Amino acid sequence: MFDIGWSELLVIGLVALIVVGPKDLPHLFHSLGRFTARARSMAREFSSAMEDAARQSGMDDAKNVLKDVKNLTSKKSLGLDALDRAADKFEKWEPKVPTAQVVKDPADPVPDPTPAPVSEPTSGAEPATPPQSLPAGGQRQIKAVRRSDLKED
Repeated sequence: MFDIGWSELLVIGLVALIVVGPKDLPHLFHSLGRFTARARSMAREFSSAMEDAARQSGMDDAKNVLKDVKNLTSKKSLGLDALDRAADKFEKWEPKVPTAQVVKDPADPVPDPTPAPVSEPTSGAEPATPPQSLPAGGQRQIKAVRRSDLKED
């Protein structure tokens, strides 16, 4: 508190012993102890009175409201943490490296090479949708995606 070391305390004690005398030194220490106890109790009373005044004036409510506002404007509640993650992924993205590869699914059945007949639309009915064409080779293609691309951090 006062940054007084043992050597300074020893010097103060020796000066007090010389100035006050050995007979009155215990009385002086007793009075000094009572004075510091009163000062501490007054400081405690003052701080508790200030806390009570703050509670009565609504400062605690204002403090809680400000804390709630701070929580509402956090990065997570605003979604900025997801934006940061997306920006990090974008910065690490290398456009020359392919992210998806075309893989043929061996479990797909071989399609019938004959096309399905297309019926003519009747009046008032919606036109029939044309059959979906398959790529060359007659097999469906699947795009593989890395799990790291799907994972949310």
